[in-house]
Amino acid sequence: MQKAQKSPNRNGIMEHPFPKSISAVEKCKRLWEVVGGDDVLAIVINADPDAMASALALKRLFWRKAKKILIYHINPIERADNLAFIKLLKIKQENIRNVKRSLITKWAVVDSQPDHNDILKRFQFDIIIDHHPVLESTKAQFLDIRPEYGANSTIMTEYLRAARIKPSTTLATALFYGIKTDTDNFVRESLPNDVNAFRYLYKFVNMNVIKKIESSEMTVKTLETYRQAMDRLIIHKDIAFVFMEGEQRPDWLVMVADFFMRLAEVTWSFVSGLHKGKVVVIIRNAGLRGNAGKLAERLFGRFGGSAGGHASAARAEFPLENLEAHLDGNISVEKFLLSQIKSIR
Repeated sequence: MQKAQKSPNRNGIMEHPFPKSISAVEKCKRLWEVVGGDDVLAIVINADPDAMASALALKRLFWRKAKKILIYHINPIERADNLAFIKLLKIKQENIRNVKRSLITKWAVVDSQPDHNDILKRFQFDIIIDHHPVLESTKAQFLDIRPEYGANSTIMTEYLRAARIKPSTTLATALFYGIKTDTDNFVRESLPNDVNAFRYLYKFVNMNVIKKIESSEMTVKTLETYRQAMDRLIIHKDIAFVFMEGEQRPDWLVMVADFFMRLAEVTWSFVSGLHKGKVVVIIRNAGLRGNAGKLAERLFGRFGGSAGGHASAARAEFPLENLEAHLDGNISVEKFLLSQIKSIR
């Protein structure tokens, strides 16, 4: 449950998200107060379909209300379906390396919070809109976090409707696909709000684009990743566990974790690997019992970094050196992670 909103401090910073009693129309009015006509707004995202769609929606909300609006992504975008999403919808964004901070007067992040990534910690955000569990350190002039929502695109769709903005085909298609992917076609936990937003957007969507994006997920590189994952797969009771060797991209680990959830015998999927000196663990859960987010925090929260998520999907990311301090003898990272996971069954 979200904490009741306290009054902004003397610097106008919200220390807690809006309470549920605040209407979407009122939130929209307050959002528009944050950015003025002379402002250059930078929207920073950890790019996936839900985040990119949310950024497009926020950009539309400030259309003609800001001097300029730019979208920056902090992560490499390599998945074929995500690249197809960007190409087909002509999404304009730049790598965060290209940002000229002196030109930006306002900062926003959607579908994430500053402590989710070291790069995000570098910025003081004026606007944070997210659907992940609230972190105590998260503060901003405008703070709207709704962890019960299945997709951030749902939140942004509600903003558009509150502002009486009819989405273009491009924007509707992006938001529709964002909801579709983040709820895993409503297999993951979601609210009636997600379903309502999905139904609302449907009449504006180009379904041919959706079909093309969904059919673009396989490449030769993807097949090679799956082959390596299958070679390293360990099944323990109803758990699929994989530790991928070498430097890994987190989005590839996500892809593999989702892939192994297709196994009939599996209700938990743990896919892990190393990325830039950090251990990344992706967790998926399809059982009636257990909570992936709470389990991630319990197993890996003690190693620093971040650990948490939703009941069916979670992630932990922490420095490798923090884990090495807990390793006994010559035990490998893979064996240690596997021992932790076996402890739940």
